[in-house]
Amino acid sequence: MDAILFLIFAAIAVGCAINVVLQTHPISSALSLVGVMVALAVLYLLLGGPFIAAVQVIVYAGAIMVLFTFTIMLLNTGAESPQRRQALRTAIALPLIFSLAGLVSYLAARQADSTSVVSFGDFTGGDPHTFGYALFTTYLLPFEVTSILILIAIVGAVVLAKKEI
Repeated sequence: MDAILFLIFAAIAVGCAINVVLQTHPISSALSLVGVMVALAVLYLLLGGPFIAAVQVIVYAGAIMVLFTFTIMLLNTGAESPQRRQALRTAIALPLIFSLAGLVSYLAARQADSTSVVSFGDFTGGDPHTFGYALFTTYLLPFEVTSILILIAIVGAVVLAKKEI
């Protein structure tokens, strides 16, 4: 049952991720990104990390997506206008995408150990103590640099989109 749920929510995450890229309206893309975040939270829960799943929903699907949505609304962007050479781009991109997916699948299958099996619920690193200790010791600098980069990107987007009065 766990493997079936894992495959279902993995498919939902991939489908929503593809929808993020294909949407022409930014708010629709942001809502699809929320779908990806929620599906990832369920995957974390299935793998035995309830704290990481809760953090995924609260921080990413909640706070970060509210920030993204606020920025999109502040910039007042509309839907993208259709472009002309779409068929040519699609004809070039599809074989490249499938060849990249095939290469990644081949490399992943070659690197995977055939004797090891994923056992759902056996992961014990998802408790708050382990997560907090790793976040505030080993990964403190990358965490802070990421938050500063997100802040700089939002301020830059607001400055670039500001209309001259």
